[in-house]
Amino acid sequence: MNPSDERAARRFAVMNLARFASVFLVFIGIGNIAGKIMPEAMPYLGYALFFAGIGGFYTLPIALKRRWRTEDE
Repeated sequence: MNPSDERAARRFAVMNLARFASVFLVFIGIGNIAGKIMPEAMPYLGYALFFAGIGGFYTLPIALKRRWRTEDE
């Protein structure tokens, strides 16, 4: 592979890792809200994790794309 293909593959992996991490936050938040994970923590932590995960799922790939576009120019 040439260097541009390697860079694209690395960026694709980072973008998918960001999405998987966001989905993981959503599941941890749901588990906390249900009282299965960290029951001593208030469910407000679960709501915060849930909405942070949802927000990250939609905004992190766009932010990464914009950052990489400015690096290429």
